[in-house]
Amino acid sequence: MKFVAAAVLLALGILGPGLGTAQASDFVGVYALIDKVTLEPSADHPERIQISGVFAMAKPDDRNYYLAPQRGYLYFTLPTDRKDLALREWSDLKASAGTHMVVSFGDRAHLQMLKVRKTDEKPGSPDVYPLGFGLTRNRSDTDYSPVKSLLEYR
Repeated sequence: MKFVAAAVLLALGILGPGLGTAQASDFVGVYALIDKVTLEPSADHPERIQISGVFAMAKPDDRNYYLAPQRGYLYFTLPTDRKDLALREWSDLKASAGTHMVVSFGDRAHLQMLKVRKTDEKPGSPDVYPLGFGLTRNRSDTDYSPVKSLLEYR
């Protein structure tokens, strides 16, 4: 038992100083400030979702950065599996609309082909909704760049 405790203390002594400076990668795909959510064909039986607002999308091939905020909309269809989970997230996205609260969702690895559509672009060919790490409501009193850039977007 003393040997295990000594090994742990030794490991912390060697690794400890570096632990505070390590930078974690962010695997979230989208940070969003949502203005409006439209469920199609109806709110009772949604098959597609249009999320309008401002978005900071994950920068392709770089787990530490996000693209500059873009105004427009994302357009998704339900995934073929785990539809119930996607519908719960869609409900949370709808509840977040107009609250001026930044939410994040999706997985960076599955969003590399997505783009923010222009506000005047007609909806068509929806992307499959990316289930990732769930939907998260982010604090507004942060200096984290994707959240801060959305809150400062004009």
